[in-house]
Amino acid sequence: MEYGIIGLLILALDIWALISVWGSGSSMGAKIIWSLIILILPVIGLLLWFFVGPRGSASAI
Repeated sequence: MEYGIIGLLILALDIWALISVWGSGSSMGAKIIWSLIILILPVIGLLLWFFVGPRGSASAI
């Protein structure tokens, strides 16, 4: 039961990360690469994106 909840949490965080990647001001190539990393390696990709990934748009100052 606990693994199902953890899986849903990871899925929700991955979806949030993908939305954030596509809403960032990065180039299209960077968005595609980050999306593939997050989709192929859900946990590791999420952690990588969180620490070194593209930030939100410049208007969010």
